[in-house]
Amino acid sequence: VQLVESGGGSVQSGGSLRLSCIVSPYTVMRYSLAWFRQAPGKEREGVACIGSGGRTAYADSVKGRFTISQDNDKDTLYLQANNLKPEDTAMYYCAADPRWWTPRLTKDDYNYWGQGTQVTVSS
Repeated sequence: VQLVESGGGSVQSGGSLRLSCIVSPYTVMRYSLAWFRQAPGKEREGVACIGSGGRTAYADSVKGRFTISQDNDKDTLYLQANNLKPEDTAMYYCAADPRWWTPRLTKDDYNYWGQGTQVTVSS
């Protein structure tokens, strides 16, 4: 399984970005999928996830601002990040695992990871 993220960049506070993650060679429907992020000197934390049953879950810090979605025809996972804040600055990683039906935001629950895409938010 390969996960390739894109869409990161530098924005000002209040701006938006849409991150993408292409999952190959399997259809995204077979996996629970998630976005994690890691800032320098901090632990990797779960941001948003979608179980293979379609349910979603979000970290409290991003609820109402971020939306996770998937396009099964394109085998792509998305993270729409709106109203970005400087504290959202981090490397964002896509993760996948075929074991879970329910959404999970614990990094130990995921076996497959992308290489990351950097998001930088300036004040």
